Amino acid sequence: MTTLTATALADIARQLTSGGRGILAADESIKTMSSRLEQEGIAASATARRDYRALLLTAADLSQCISGIILCDETFGQDLADGRPFPIAARELGILPGIKVDTGTSPLPGQGGALITEGLDGLGARLASYAQRGAAFAKWRAVFDVHTITPYSARANGQALARYAALCQQHGIVPIVEPEVLCTGDHDLAASAAATSLALGAVFEALVDAGVQLSGIVLKPNFVTPGLDASPVPAAEVAAATFAVLNEHVPAEVAGIAFLSGGHPTANVCAFLSALAADDRRPWPVTFSFGRALVSAALHTWAGSPAEVTAAQGVLLDNCAAAAQAAAE
Repeated sequence: MTTLTATALADIARQLTSGGRGILAADESIKTMSSRLEQEGIAASATARRDYRALLLTAADLSQCISGIILCDETFGQDLADGRPFPIAARELGILPGIKVDTGTSPLPGQGGALITEGLDGLGARLASYAQRGAAFAKWRAVFDVHTITPYSARANGQALARYAALCQQHGIVPIVEPEVLCTGDHDLAASAAATSLALGAVFEALVDAGVQLSGIVLKPNFVTPGLDASPVPAAEVAAATFAVLNEHVPAEVAGIAFLSGGHPTANVCAFLSALAADDRRPWPVTFSFGRALVSAALHTWAGSPAEVTAAQGVLLDNCAAAAQAAAE
């Protein structure tokens, strides 16, 4: 078992969330990544998925904006074309390698459509293997819908996140704790705030009960926003609502907060982040852990063509630079 001191875990968590850099989420499942490739006219295969992730990781000077990259199990075990394993190559490029360890969601019985995230069975052994192969951090995503979240579903997912986080720290891996309230739908800002408050309250109660070292975790929450089908509100209003919920539930000792994009357009999430980063009342650093907001345009530009790799990397770097600038403001 790999063991790290509390100080070492805290140092890694701060490295992931400080200095205006953020975390690139490139951990789509095989099914999801294959679907996205096919939508761009690319035949889905292990090689195509590897080539796409390699395009992201090897973009020139990516480490100026990106502190860590989250990979799925398939990619974590693959080699780049030059023979270097992905986690080793990431470290050589100045980027910490991370691994998604949950196994997806299933309906929570008796809760009207609320979901529970699976993957705790055998997690300790998997984390030991990932740590041995170079993982610096891990990620577990709990999913909540504004219309189906209940106190029980919040507690159940909070307890699963806490068990995951404790196991990560036991194996010398920094846990990213991701309770995501989905932004799909036409709900208003107040509904998002209430659901996010319920989720975060349950998560931090469980983390404290489990003895998780809060200075050695990264929180990956959603911004508090109206649903994508509702009327938008100004970025300043999103930032104010988000800060109010975080300030109520997130202890000051948490190492840092890296926001998910949740399907919002790149410009919008960068505006949300910039407005929140400008609030000097924050006790924690804030940054980004975006996926689609950073990579969708790059995937479209590449479309499987070796001749378009450099152009696709340029699109990726532009998006990462915009997000990093927002985090630094």
